[in-house]
Amino acid sequence: MKINILAFAIPVFAGFMLLEYCIAKRKKQAYFNLHNSIANISIGIAERLCDVLVTASFYHIYDVIQKKYGLFPIKEGLLLWILLLLSTDFLWYWYHRLAHEINLLWAVHVVHHQSEDYNFTVSARITVLQAFVRTGFWAVLPLIGFPAPMITTMLLIHGIYPFFIHTRLIGKLGILEYILVTPSHHRVHHASNEKYLDKNYGDVFIIWDKLFGTFQKEEEEPQYGLTKPLNTYSFLWQHFHFIAEIMVAVKSAKTGKEKIRVIFGRPANFDAEARKKAETIFKIHHVNQATMARPLNRYVIWQMIILLLLLFAFILFEAHLSVLYKISFTITIMLTLINCGAIMEQKRWIFHVELLRICSLLIIPFCYWYYPQTYSVSPALAAIASFIIIFYHSLEKGYLRLVYRNKK
Repeated sequence: MKINILAFAIPVFAGFMLLEYCIAKRKKQAYFNLHNSIANISIGIAERLCDVLVTASFYHIYDVIQKKYGLFPIKEGLLLWILLLLSTDFLWYWYHRLAHEINLLWAVHVVHHQSEDYNFTVSARITVLQAFVRTGFWAVLPLIGFPAPMITTMLLIHGIYPFFIHTRLIGKLGILEYILVTPSHHRVHHASNEKYLDKNYGDVFIIWDKLFGTFQKEEEEPQYGLTKPLNTYSFLWQHFHFIAEIMVAVKSAKTGKEKIRVIFGRPANFDAEARKKAETIFKIHHVNQATMARPLNRYVIWQMIILLLLLFAFILFEAHLSVLYKISFTITIMLTLINCGAIMEQKRWIFHVELLRICSLLIIPFCYWYYPQTYSVSPALAAIASFIIIFYHSLEKGYLRLVYRNKK
């Protein structure tokens, strides 16, 4: 049976997250906030799911560019692998730097910087939108002549290293501080301290920051997160808040020149009032963490554990699943992630999302079985739908009472 061995990255990285948590707890260091960690992992789950749907298309793009427009006939060799590593890291530096300097690119990258914690779970805060933007930069590699298999292999290798620099447990690393991006360097990059802003963009090598004047060593204790904290666990708002802010700011801009400046200007100069206006339009309320109940935490934690197990199985056997099944499964998981974020904020509308999730679960058998087999389950599905419609209000009250035990 054909399996995707990349699925095993999930238990491996989850194991490192758990190990880091245990070490931090043993050292009595409060490096983990439960709800921040859940929000971080939720975003990582969504990215991994979407990645299954789009990775093949990225490979195809690299392959077509290299075969039709590649400048040099590059073949595998040690020196060329080293050159590819340096080229990949160089392109990353410029993608990363521009993502901090242009509002439109910051809109897809900002998600990575929202957490006010700094630990291995933060490395999971990558969105599929970011993957699309980065592909535009990686497209330079096949244009040079690097073949698609080399590029995808290097991107996998290059993507592993940054996971291990998202930690506060490791101090400075001596001579390596002059060559590699270390946890100390990357802590600076994630800090919201004034002196640390827009520094240390490198991913593997710190040499680019030193060459282009964006290097800053770690001195004072970093404060993590955005300069204007988001204060929400909303799965959707974390992904799209800055896009909404740009839209609000563009609408408020009076001239075409001002609108262009909003889109392509610097985040540092962005109108702070746009956030307030966007939050008002979309009825976003800040979280009051004091109201979080322990049973509620357990409910969300178990959902996360189940989601990780399902994600592992999904990626492991994704070669045997139809496109329709993958899409249906992805929608179901996305609705679960939206629901978990809403539960942590104790939203009353979560029951509606729960109903959508149930509907998507009911559709999955149709995507997996042959049509003749689905006819036998149709009456059961119809009966379930009828039951939900008839007892809608009773089910809603019961669900909310079950989830929010301390709420009326």
